[in-house]
Amino acid sequence: MKKTLALLSLAAACSVGTAVAQDNNLNHGHLNHGHIKRVLLISVDGMHAVDFANCANGISTVNNGAPYCPALAALSKTGINYVAASTSKPSDSFPGLTAIVTGGSPALTGVYYDVAYARNLDGPEQVTGNGNGPGPCPAAVTGFTTEYEEGIDFDKTKLNGGAPGASLTDGGLASIDPKHLPRDPANGCNPVMPWDFVRANSIFSVIHQSGGYAAWSDKHPAYASVASGLGPKALDDFYAPEINSVVIGLPGVTTPQGISCATILDPGSDLTAWTNSFQNIQCYDTLKVDAILNEIDGKDHLGLKQTQVPTIFGMNFQALSVGQKLIEASNNTTGGYLDAAGTPTAALLGEFQFVDASIAAFVSELKAKGLFDTTLIVITAKHGQSPIDPSRYVGQTINGTSPVTLLSNAGFIPFSESTNNPTGIGPTEDDVSLVWLTSSSNTLASVSILEANAAVTGIALGQIYYGPSLTINYNDPTVDPRTPDIIVTPNVGVTYSGSTAKLAEHGGFAHDDTNVVMLLSHPGFEPQTVRAAVGTAQVAPTILQALGLDPSALDAVRAEGTSVLPAVQLK
Repeated sequence: MKKTLALLSLAAACSVGTAVAQDNNLNHGHLNHGHIKRVLLISVDGMHAVDFANCANGISTVNNGAPYCPALAALSKTGINYVAASTSKPSDSFPGLTAIVTGGSPALTGVYYDVAYARNLDGPEQVTGNGNGPGPCPAAVTGFTTEYEEGIDFDKTKLNGGAPGASLTDGGLASIDPKHLPRDPANGCNPVMPWDFVRANSIFSVIHQSGGYAAWSDKHPAYASVASGLGPKALDDFYAPEINSVVIGLPGVTTPQGISCATILDPGSDLTAWTNSFQNIQCYDTLKVDAILNEIDGKDHLGLKQTQVPTIFGMNFQALSVGQKLIEASNNTTGGYLDAAGTPTAALLGEFQFVDASIAAFVSELKAKGLFDTTLIVITAKHGQSPIDPSRYVGQTINGTSPVTLLSNAGFIPFSESTNNPTGIGPTEDDVSLVWLTSSSNTLASVSILEANAAVTGIALGQIYYGPSLTINYNDPTVDPRTPDIIVTPNVGVTYSGSTAKLAEHGGFAHDDTNVVMLLSHPGFEPQTVRAAVGTAQVAPTILQALGLDPSALDAVRAEGTSVLPAVQLK
């Protein structure tokens, strides 16, 4: 069955920038006029299923044993909790978000990582903010690194991404510099916009096309990719202040816990990105929290003009992910967990409490506007974080090496991906290694090198996927220009990083990477715990069905058979 589905998705692989759907203009139904009129979709990036259990139920050694996520605990009283939910594999933010909003796997969508590779694309016209490119288009192309993160902004150092004429915090569609995007030689070397890079349509396109109002807020302007299918017109409101910009004071911004962000909360931290501080990241996330509150009030994300309450809207939280990963040397504060059971450190506890206070604010505003009883709230995560157990973390490249480093030295890696490229963005390696070779004919020779160096690459207890073990779940790399030739999942806890400021990472296939929170809450639901294995990709068709729309309007439902989540009480 998986082989058949993978072959079905190959049709999409042949045309970059075109969604699979041939019937986007067909009427797949009208919006529900029943008890669910809108969906608030929240990704708490990094949040594991065990995190939800701990914070909603309490741990005896934390917060005097009381739940430290009372708002989430309250939502669970009328919620369906899927404890065996899994993200996409790889579990990076880009494929993770894409799965949630399209219902598709990387085999269908062609999305493997925010920095990946495509054999049929060329590099950007100008070098990106992260050093990718430029490419030689329209010269003959054998492939190039693709980038959909902060590097494609006009100016990644600015919170508004350098969008011409934008206000201080207003990052979004206008922040994307087309000259920083991958180019398609088969299409006149035109840039491949984020929404065209995804090879399947999204719930935002389906809902907008059916007469709904669609809004989304996220961490990079590149995540306008959620408009796949229709393109930018699918998003009636999109907000994406750049998370990897230089930290600044935010006049008029106050966190849900009442802390003013008018001046930088943690001025002694590394101010080159909001993710370098346990405190500053909360101010960053509050920008998106305020956007949701404005949208609940029927306004645009900045609250400057009256629009309408969205049919589908939501955001991602980054605070928890920072709390799980960061060692902040400037104030000697270590985040993450105390043990394998998921007991949070004090720093991480603060991030849980911030996220929960934000969700409480959403609930309070929905109730104040008389919208709570007709709103389905979906809380999940693009990815988890590995390892939970702090004793298992290994920064492999400090004392060893990485798979792509070995294969770069052997001459098997394209220059734009090579670790020997002095100015490039680097390979796709976190706690997974995605390997694109200069030629797929070098696969067996590359695997032999990896097998002979298992100890120094941290894969002695890991796995190497190639050939049939890869193509059973992904497309054949000799046919699909996006599929890696080799995927390496290292020992649990191994990260291909030399950083001393991290405790964990994501992107891999490990349980801690992939087993994330999934809670669907509505006042009309009876509480239930579902232990059956499900995927975050099932969120997309479930949202459509909840709104009275046909899930088969999604390319992924038709091509891969992505089903609605079990036990959802929609009737």
